[in-house]
Amino acid sequence: MTTTGPPIRVLIADDHPVVRRGMCALLASLDGVEVVAEAATGQEALREAQLSRPDVVLMDIQMPAMDGVEATRRLGTLLPDVAVLVVTMYEDDETVVSAMRAGARGYLLKGAQQEDILTTLRAVAAGQFVMGRSVAARLLGHLDPAPARPAAFPDLTAREREVLDRVARGYSNAGVAADLSMAAKTVANHLSTIFVKLGVNGRTEAVILAREQGLGVEAAGGGVAAGAGP
Repeated sequence: MTTTGPPIRVLIADDHPVVRRGMCALLASLDGVEVVAEAATGQEALREAQLSRPDVVLMDIQMPAMDGVEATRRLGTLLPDVAVLVVTMYEDDETVVSAMRAGARGYLLKGAQQEDILTTLRAVAAGQFVMGRSVAARLLGHLDPAPARPAAFPDLTAREREVLDRVARGYSNAGVAADLSMAAKTVANHLSTIFVKLGVNGRTEAVILAREQGLGVEAAGGGVAAGAGP
């Protein structure tokens, strides 16, 4: 399939040369993707990202000098517009949550199918929050609420919970506005209030909290996605 517009610029950060070469070869075969830099450590990833300004960084977790979680956290401060997609062999809950809280927009296991990699790359480049299906299923398996569990976020109004639920499902502000028949500015105002009430710094943290409380949890296509755009 031929894509229009500029290619997705990708930086590959992994301490194993064989893995980097394999990923480069894989991405080179994908339409609309360009590898612009490589890095073998977290520190190199930060430097190369500042030099090449990629759209997406494919970030390994275990790397010398600085691990992928810390590199992701620092990259979010240095280049907040650059999306991080973690590609690793680790799928334990602690690693997944740590990476997402550090600011990663996506999480895939090494060995993912070519189609899943391309779909996820495009999603995180477009501002979505994505976990591969196996990772999502594993993590969500620990979020099974008790039948008598009280309503999530009692400090939120019913309308605010509706907005948060849509955001956690991957809706943009415009999508929330259309679904709930309200102005986009009203949605933005609701989100500002929600962030204050939840004590979070932004959309990603709010999505994580919402999903931990059972809001917005639905799997579609290759994974679970939550829009991080405006």
